[in-house]
Amino acid sequence: MESLRDRIVFITGASSGIGRACARACAREGARVLMAARRLERLAELGAELKAEYRADVHHFALDVRRQPEVESALAALPPGWQAIDILVNNAGLSRGLDKLHEGLLGDWEEMIDTNVKGLLYVSKAVIPGMIARGRGHVINLGSIAGHEVYPGGNVYCATKAAVNALTRALRLDLVGTPLRVTTVDPGMVETEFSLVRFHGDARRASKVYQGLQPLTPDDIAEVIVFCASRPGHVNIGEVILTPQAQASATLVHRKN
Repeated sequence: MESLRDRIVFITGASSGIGRACARACAREGARVLMAARRLERLAELGAELKAEYRADVHHFALDVRRQPEVESALAALPPGWQAIDILVNNAGLSRGLDKLHEGLLGDWEEMIDTNVKGLLYVSKAVIPGMIARGRGHVINLGSIAGHEVYPGGNVYCATKAAVNALTRALRLDLVGTPLRVTTVDPGMVETEFSLVRFHGDARRASKVYQGLQPLTPDDIAEVIVFCASRPGHVNIGEVILTPQAQASATLVHRKN
């Protein structure tokens, strides 16, 4: 096991859900936590918590991963002590709607593609060259079981996560011969703001997604991310698929009455 102590872990979408849990888990392991998200106020609150609870070294900044010039300039402007990123967690992502393809909203499509695919590309392109130059690094992408199988109404979201899957495998090929590692962590049902965002703030509809079963928690995913990042340097965990015990596939879930 490799210690995460004093290693810089950069987490996108760190203001809530899996990103927030990952920041806490890495801080607990002694990592230096670099956090970015659109909601700066939430990042500031989380940073204060991590410093108080773990005496963590934390730096945060506002970032919309959909805007390539913003991504490039924000990472180039990092303080010198925060530029040597060891682990990149491409966590920023979302789903919008469950409409049939021919009834989908263009704005929803663009938001998912711009965040889940293009945002991951923009951040990766800004971070990976430095990792290669330093001779160390680990890229961990947050995928989904939706990247392995489609489900009704999932069309564009599933396509974006299939793209994350393909990009992760392609990146591993591109980096062969370097010391860098590449991982994708692909969860099933995780209770976060995911469904609330998908249904445009409809809390009643979102709550029904997890009724009758025990979903995964953000902490469950964060533990897996820490596990992958802390393997010995010669070990690369390429892909992890994890679901609640009650979920057999994207469409087959056992719910208790």
